[in-house]
Amino acid sequence: MARILDEKDYRILKKLAPEYEENLCLGSGHEFHSILPPVSNHFSADEEDFADRVSRLSPEEWAYLADQILSGGESLGCLPEEDLETILGHIASEVSPETAEKIRSLRVLEECGVL
Repeated sequence: MARILDEKDYRILKKLAPEYEENLCLGSGHEFHSILPPVSNHFSADEEDFADRVSRLSPEEWAYLADQILSGGESLGCLPEEDLETILGHIASEVSPETAEKIRSLRVLEECGVL
């Protein structure tokens, strides 16, 4: 389910990608509907750069993103596996291991076509 990013989302996106200027996915020409996939796929040079960028987030921002992921507002569908693992590691340490496992299970169900 695509969401319209709000001011809080844009603040987080700008924190992760200071070079961000326009809310358009370069590949599709559509507006971004999530935060983490654009950072992974459009702004980060590689896995290490992505890990560095997401390490800037506060525990409160991780809790917000975890809630968005679990509610279907934040998509993880097009993330490379290594970036997903980075995200899950941060959620486990900044929010809770249980939340990270719920998100991992959600990803598996999505990949299997159950959701």
